[in-house]
Amino acid sequence: MNIDAAGPQLAERSWAEALSLALRLVLALALVAIVVQAAIVVHARPQDLITGAYGMADIIRRAMPPDFAKIDMVWWPALETIDLAIFGTVGGVVMALPLAILAAVNVTPSRYLYYAARSVIGFARAVPDLVWALLFVTAVGLGPFPGALALSVHSIGMLGRLFAETIEHMDMAPVDALTLTGARRVQVFTHGIIPSILPSLLGIALYRFDENIRSSLVLGFVGAGGIGFELLSAMSLFQYQLVSLLLIVTFVMVIAAERLSARLRSRLGRGKHHGF
Repeated sequence: MNIDAAGPQLAERSWAEALSLALRLVLALALVAIVVQAAIVVHARPQDLITGAYGMADIIRRAMPPDFAKIDMVWWPALETIDLAIFGTVGGVVMALPLAILAAVNVTPSRYLYYAARSVIGFARAVPDLVWALLFVTAVGLGPFPGALALSVHSIGMLGRLFAETIEHMDMAPVDALTLTGARRVQVFTHGIIPSILPSLLGIALYRFDENIRSSLVLGFVGAGGIGFELLSAMSLFQYQLVSLLLIVTFVMVIAAERLSARLRSRLGRGKHHGF
């Protein structure tokens, strides 16, 4: 090796390593600064948790044991919560699928429809489901129906986006083959697009159902029915033993929905792998 040429190379390598180290240091300091400013903005006071520990312990003490004598009055709100998630998921799928087809760049019939569909999907996702629930409660009154509508509309945003991405990454060979044979657009959709992406769409819908179970609990706090509404009422009346019972039922529901969703997604994954 030429010693005269090795010197500049070593110097250049040292400068590159020093620059890389400096950039990492700057990024680390920037991250620390972001965390610090976030703590300042949210008025984080960890010491309040220590001083307030007695109050939390007192609430937990009064919530024990759970009031299992009132288990009969919990079944109907629990069923409402599950049905809210079912209606919201099915409604979201029905409305999101045609929007996703228009919002997928590889199958959309028009760029104008593409941007219009993307805008609808983005707006539905940007507005929180709690806000949608407040709007529908104002429109149709209290009860589970406004909650179901809120979950359906909010699900359009997430399902539409994920459905569109799935369609954009699908294998286009079957679609191209059908198009070359002169198949109509509806035939291409039913025989080319849907069979290719159906397992993925069902898996995404099951994920959304799992999320809607959790969301339906929160929507009850604005009068949209379900266990969330009963939980708010029990807390307002300081019925902490009933609150603990409702929380136990909620935990069982969430875990059951999560396991059922995971099992069905696993079966769909195996079916897709074997070409079913």
